[in-house]
Amino acid sequence: MTALVREFTPTLYAAPNLWQQLGIAERGPKLYQALHEGFSYSVFDKLATVSMLDKKQLAQVCQLAPATLARRAKLGKFTQEESDRLHRFATVLVAANALFDKDQTAAKRWLTEPVYGLGDKAPLEMLATSAETQAILDLIGRLEHGVFA
Repeated sequence: MTALVREFTPTLYAAPNLWQQLGIAERGPKLYQALHEGFSYSVFDKLATVSMLDKKQLAQVCQLAPATLARRAKLGKFTQEESDRLHRFATVLVAANALFDKDQTAAKRWLTEPVYGLGDKAPLEMLATSAETQAILDLIGRLEHGVFA
């Protein structure tokens, strides 16, 4: 019999307010529509505030060049691809905050420091692809359930 391995998908967690603070739906058709249309630039500002990262650091994590960020600020919204990267970061942020019982300082420290279960890479260094993002979320899921990497 083959064991079924399931991907960890974050549930509502203890901090549904983050999604409301960002002004985006957590999941479902409203989220998909917002991603396709492109997030408002205000989502970036709010993410910087709630993550306790400065805007330069957040832009780097989300692979947004300074010139691109300046253009998006002027335009007022991001592209679909950029919005997807911002959403990946937000999803990991929500999961990390839940892992540390809403202790934002501990979550930020964990996100920015090398983690053994991620091959000694910092989670924020692993948001470039959806596969790496899923690895972070899977690790958080294992840690929440007491399964250490």
